[in-house]
Amino acid sequence: MQTTNQLYTEYVTIVQKAADLNYASAVLGWDQEVYMPAKGADARARQLATLATTAHELLTSDHFGSLLSELSVACDLTDEQKCNILLSKEDYQKNKKLPHEFVEELSKLTSECFNAWIAAREKNDFNLFAPSLSKMVTLKRKQASLYGYQGHPYNALLDEYEKGANIEMLDVVFNGIKEQLPLLLEKIKNAPQVSNDCFHRNFPKQQQWDFSIDVLKGMEFDFEAGRQDYSVHPFTTSFAPSDVRITTRVDENNFSSMLWSCIHEGGHGLYEQGLPEAQYGLPLGAATSLGIHESQSRLWENCVGRSLGFWQHYFPILQKYFPEQLIGVSAQDFFKAANKVQPSLIRTEADELTYHFHVLIRYEIEKELIEGTLETENLPAKWNELYQKYLGITPPDNRSGVLQDVHWSHGMFGYFPTYTLGSFYACQFYDQALKDISGLQAQIQNGEMAQLLTWLRTKIHQYGRRYTSEELCIAITGKKLDPSIFIEQMAAKYKDVYGISF
Repeated sequence: MQTTNQLYTEYVTIVQKAADLNYASAVLGWDQEVYMPAKGADARARQLATLATTAHELLTSDHFGSLLSELSVACDLTDEQKCNILLSKEDYQKNKKLPHEFVEELSKLTSECFNAWIAAREKNDFNLFAPSLSKMVTLKRKQASLYGYQGHPYNALLDEYEKGANIEMLDVVFNGIKEQLPLLLEKIKNAPQVSNDCFHRNFPKQQQWDFSIDVLKGMEFDFEAGRQDYSVHPFTTSFAPSDVRITTRVDENNFSSMLWSCIHEGGHGLYEQGLPEAQYGLPLGAATSLGIHESQSRLWENCVGRSLGFWQHYFPILQKYFPEQLIGVSAQDFFKAANKVQPSLIRTEADELTYHFHVLIRYEIEKELIEGTLETENLPAKWNELYQKYLGITPPDNRSGVLQDVHWSHGMFGYFPTYTLGSFYACQFYDQALKDISGLQAQIQNGEMAQLLTWLRTKIHQYGRRYTSEELCIAITGKKLDPSIFIEQMAAKYKDVYGISF
């Protein structure tokens, strides 16, 4: 008879072997978006499907289930071991609901769908994407049915990214946005407008890249444990805390495109680099949730990167890269430009306020797609209708409209709401960091980010999936998610930018 220690060692071996396969898939996925030649698509789809199915088989085998059952009643496990077993058992029960054939089909379709999205974006033709996307929506409806759910089928998919989230909770959050943000937006609309012309000059690609590396190094991103590359849609992926990849994109006539994606993905990358390497492949070596993951990127992008102190430090450096482009522009001007509020078409380049209408639009569309009241052929019209309703603008084409995000091509239905949840968590965490770290704003003004990163490592990164998002938020701030903190921080910031009171 095996001892508990032997059983746990066997458990770790199985879980880490599956992690090896999943991280190998991640490497292939990263290559698919960064370097893979177009003709490699079919072979890559097969490779990814094989790895996904093999990992799924390992983690849903009857032997693994029996091992988890035996370990779940063992009395001589450490607290960390008990937590890993509990979370793995939850994962097992969920994964068991998906047949191997379904996992293989979903993986193959994801590759097909992604390549169709790339082609559709290049040719600005939604019809090239629609057939694959339609199959993906059908498969995600099936996945929700396989998982089972209470209430709306979308709840089953939300739980993939934010444990415990449901439309009842999210409807409250988004209804609050619809009630409160227009009031602040109206005040800004009636105030003297700030100019962001300094972002829309010619900024050569290489200098933008070099500046982005300076910023990432200043954020303490470890380039010996990670790298940055170009991709069509910026993203972060990780193969271990010691190998984290982020990507960005550059528009030589719009500096904000590279800037915000670089800082945003850098925040994701710092979280991945901060996860406990000793828990590689285990639940305690993974991120809490996508909402908490997003809180890390939004904290760096918005709370830090859009602050006056940040630009008091980085603007002189930026001037050295672009002396001619920034003639007559001050750090204060650049700070205001970075925080200009104006309805826009592209989510990743939106200001902090209108950004949440971009997320709301996707949330409402996803619910309708999954419940079957909206079909993919009607998606562009629905997209344009909602952009006009919430932001007062209509995309001139599908590339800047319904084709702008990569997420649906990856089957990531239920992901978008975590962008808003993450933004709210970011403000609440940053508010606490300001209380806990003496002189934090002065440190940022001096380009000193190490103490903030240490705080994030201590409060968030080290715990992996030990806590739910809500539990973690309470542990850090003493209360559940409070969207009013976001509103308070925005009112304070826009008082400085626009001279308004709210």
